[in-house]
Amino acid sequence: MADALRSMEGKIYAITGAGGGIGRATAVRAAQLGAAGLALCDVNVDALEGTKKILAEFSAVHVLLHTVDIKAENEVDDWIDAVVGEFGRLDGAANVVGINRRTRQQNTGNIETPDWNATLDVNLNGTMYCMRKQLKHLTRPGGSIVNISSGAGLRGIPGMPIYCTTKWGIRGLTKAAAAEFGPEGIRVNALMPGPIHSGENFQQAIDSGLINPETLSATTAMKRLGTIEEIGKVVAFLLSDDASYISGGKDFLPAQYYGSGRPTNPYSRITLNLECIR
Repeated sequence: MADALRSMEGKIYAITGAGGGIGRATAVRAAQLGAAGLALCDVNVDALEGTKKILAEFSAVHVLLHTVDIKAENEVDDWIDAVVGEFGRLDGAANVVGINRRTRQQNTGNIETPDWNATLDVNLNGTMYCMRKQLKHLTRPGGSIVNISSGAGLRGIPGMPIYCTTKWGIRGLTKAAAAEFGPEGIRVNALMPGPIHSGENFQQAIDSGLINPETLSATTAMKRLGTIEEIGKVVAFLLSDDASYISGGKDFLPAQYYGSGRPTNPYSRITLNLECIR
């Protein structure tokens, strides 16, 4: 087993959604564990620059920034080509970006087609575009992909049919890829975080009353919200050589708890676009 403090030493990783939240936390953890190169993308260039400033303390890490809209497959392809062109290889990737777009409270009987298409474009199509291109270049053997699904990818949550669909889809895509590329020495895993305090936008939703943190905390085993740093550490572990025999077969559920009875929607008061969930 690799030294736990250097388990990503010398490796090159691509991370989406790295301007904040779990993506930024994963980048920081990878730098702490010795990554040689981090190719970071986001739609928000200012947020990416903020991540780069945080990473400045890790002088040995070469940080490459790209503004990428992952629902545009040509932008994804150009990004990964640039990564391989700069670093010469790709050892792992974390596909973190996700949205939960709703113009109003919806159930399956009144889904708005624009909301359906917009959410699938980012969460499912975007993840597929990233994986498809990453798999062409990942180190064999030893390459690794980690996708971010959700607890919503394990249960049907009333009022969140679109988001649930995308997160179930990510699990299926992950498991299929793990089976297909395992013989080549590539690992593919999905992480299903429970309620996570994902950053400034999430805090704004709490402050405005759109999210009740106590209600969210009650759905977890530890009765508190998780932090992006805690999730970033799990993502980094799954990317690293320390997880060399973990792929596809199990779902990773940090601190989640599922009791009996009909599931409820802890986000039920949110009726406007909320794109802060990663």
